[in-house]
Amino acid sequence: MSTVLVVDDDIDIARFIEVNLRLEGFDVTVAHDGQEALEVIATDLPDLALLDVMMPRIDGVELCRRLRSDPLTASLPVIMLTAKSLSADKVVGLTAGADDYIIKPFDTLELIARVRSTLRRNAEMRAVSPLTGLPGNHRINEEIASRAAGDQHFAVCHVDLDNFKAFNDRYGWLRGDDVITLLASALKAAAAAVGIPQPFTGHVGGDDFVVICAPEQVELLTARCVELFDLGVASLHDPDDVAAGYMAIADRRGIEQRYPLVSVSIGVAMTGRRHYADHRAIVAVATEMKVVAKGQSGSAVAIDRRADKVDEATGTDGSASPLTGGGS
Repeated sequence: MSTVLVVDDDIDIARFIEVNLRLEGFDVTVAHDGQEALEVIATDLPDLALLDVMMPRIDGVELCRRLRSDPLTASLPVIMLTAKSLSADKVVGLTAGADDYIIKPFDTLELIARVRSTLRRNAEMRAVSPLTGLPGNHRINEEIASRAAGDQHFAVCHVDLDNFKAFNDRYGWLRGDDVITLLASALKAAAAAVGIPQPFTGHVGGDDFVVICAPEQVELLTARCVELFDLGVASLHDPDDVAAGYMAIADRRGIEQRYPLVSVSIGVAMTGRRHYADHRAIVAVATEMKVVAKGQSGSAVAIDRRADKVDEATGTDGSASPLTGGGS
């Protein structure tokens, strides 16, 4: 349940908004000027703030500016309430950092709709990686749990970079961001290449990604990703390092350590042959397979082919079968 902070010096209007929001299932906190609002926020951060423009002590525009300047409240969704309809006043509120504005007198249905839409947009923005534009952890977890609850088999691919810390130490985090962007692009292109059903691609964070796809798409998708990544990543290293085949970095004692060039490892878990208690178990196996892939030289893919029971046709247990591709 979302909490909305209503800030208005008109007690009747504040009460009217509070009642209507509560009827729609929101928790509501009320403050009657900007200073009181700051005190409330310092104690209990709301999910959205409705700010009247004209208020004593600290008005709505100044309050919005202060919220945007504080890292703790910089991303708090803000809707301005104003009795003025001049475009200049709207611009002032939006320039101060407001996400939306509503002109008094307002329609109750419009107020509720704007609150819901602003909260939804904010949630969608938080769920997306600002670097890659891909869905983040929350959306990834929802997708895996949803598929696990369904009756269609699927695969989870855990994608991770190798020697990425060494790369950042050697070249700096800005060039490191270029490597992450390259991997995201390779995953998107590989997902597009396998067609329908369209795979889901998410960015866990840092250099970790997840792709969810149909089992029959796994080998083409992972091979294409490795191919595209390996083609592009060499240009992100210095030519001398590419020629040498490694990155040379001095450790804390000043002793040179050699690290392989950046590559990609992909671990894959699939439903069908194995039974999983819940979606977290699928993720755990995909991560286990990623470790297997990392044990190989260069870019590699490891697919879990184990089954719950011995395969009657082959007499084998379908143990993990790493597939390598790309790299050296």
